[in-house]
Amino acid sequence: MALSGILSSEIGIKAPASKWFNLFTKQLQRIPIIVDGVEKVTLLQGDWHTIGSVKQWSELVDGKVATFKEKIEAIDEKNKWIRYNIFDGEMNQHYKVYILTIQVIEKDDGSASIKWTIEYEKVNESLEPPYHYMDSITKGCKDIDAELLKN
Repeated sequence: MALSGILSSEIGIKAPASKWFNLFTKQLQRIPIIVDGVEKVTLLQGDWHTIGSVKQWSELVDGKVATFKEKIEAIDEKNKWIRYNIFDGEMNQHYKVYILTIQVIEKDDGSASIKWTIEYEKVNESLEPPYHYMDSITKGCKDIDAELLKN
């Protein structure tokens, strides 16, 4: 079994792509209010939306509270994607590398989707790929889409 891999999921969204991208680039502190299971996010370094800023998250994953830190590594405004390095806490017990990329995709027909990609390297071969984290992300998308449609 390989130590490293990539998981990817693309989900259709109803709210405008611009609202999704704005949430992840300018209003990340709203996520615990919107997404069931995200307990708390605390700004540790920088601000909420610039490259290099660091936040600490607490969320429920598989019924357990997981804590980790997240650092914005890159933002591409033109192509509407953000790359985060996820580290510390429970994440380091399972993964040497965990990179989350979010891309908001506007389609020619006016619809949109959000693509989540997790690049990971496990600390040992006995661990599963981070399927449970991708499942949590997918569930959270429904909460976010519903909230963004309201505003």
